[in-house]
Amino acid sequence: MELIDKTVNGLTFQVSLQMERSGVAHGFTTRTGGVSRGIFSSLNLGTNRGDDPALVRENYRRVCAALGVDVGKLAFSSQVHEDTVRCITAADLGKGLDKPVDYDADGLVTDVPGAVLTVFGADCLTVLLSDPVRRVVAAVHAGWRGTALGIVERAVEQMTGRYGCDPADILAAIGPGISNCCFETDEDVPNAMTAALGAAALPFLSGGAGGKFHVDLKGLNALRLERAGLSSAHVDCSPDCTFCRPDRYWSHRYTGGERGSQAALIALL
Repeated sequence: MELIDKTVNGLTFQVSLQMERSGVAHGFTTRTGGVSRGIFSSLNLGTNRGDDPALVRENYRRVCAALGVDVGKLAFSSQVHEDTVRCITAADLGKGLDKPVDYDADGLVTDVPGAVLTVFGADCLTVLLSDPVRRVVAAVHAGWRGTALGIVERAVEQMTGRYGCDPADILAAIGPGISNCCFETDEDVPNAMTAALGAAALPFLSGGAGGKFHVDLKGLNALRLERAGLSSAHVDCSPDCTFCRPDRYWSHRYTGGERGSQAALIALL
């Protein structure tokens, strides 16, 4: 199923209905509903983009109020386009907004109630996972490198190996990101996908004329989630392309890097 829009107090974000019913607070933010100005207008959640920290903090206060979570229990990731997944404990709460992040990870997983796992994107995908049976959640940043490395599969492995989750119970939501229509690449990206996935990657790659290819990162991550044991019926996906909708999202490619950041957040209630 597709993610749907939700607006609370003027702040618009996307949610998965089946994940919402599973007892977790979550959302994929858009640009609307914040207080940042200029190139960061208006709901910038990137703390390292050059925006006024006081305005970014107010943006987080608004997002957390809309989701019904505690702004003091945010846990960020220092994203490095790899496949490390960190298990978040109570000691990590506040890292990112109130305290430095002292680890590199492109995935976060926890069973701590109230911990607000937070990952960022501005063309790269963000993916949220929830097991309503074992009460475990995860948040993943999946750019093309992380997709090739299987970051979403590593997150599922942590959920199953460390917390005892059954992949058949896990729900997933793939957020807004650059889509096949606009993700034009050189041959290094499709080569990385076929090296990792073999012929299974081919339905998600197209083009080749003039040495340029188009890559469907959403489809590749859905494939990886199914390879990890999730039911295809449990994988929801945003239809939105960040490059196509600069009015609604930040796109690193569209702006040449002069932009804010969206976030995906999830917490056990």
